[in-house]
Amino acid sequence: MKVVLNAVKFTPDEKLQNFVNDKVGKIERLLPEALQADVSLKVDKPETNNNKIAEIRLGVRGKDLFVTKQADSFEEAVMLSIDALKTQIDKFKEKK
Repeated sequence: MKVVLNAVKFTPDEKLQNFVNDKVGKIERLLPEALQADVSLKVDKPETNNNKIAEIRLGVRGKDLFVTKQADSFEEAVMLSIDALKTQIDKFKEKK
């Protein structure tokens, strides 16, 4: 599965890129037919708390799974997104 990272209005460091690639890449074990994961990271209102947003769109034949989560850090937002995506994957598998 290909993982595409898009950071809006900032450049992610290598540590964050590796974290996203590692965590999102593990989704392939749950859903081997996933073609691509598009991950968008952005900051909403930098002066406030809980302002890091992670969006993940998982491309699957016939349907895309999409989640958005917000947290104090990008790592936390990515983990929350992955947890929500796991729930969607379980529902997707049940419908098959």
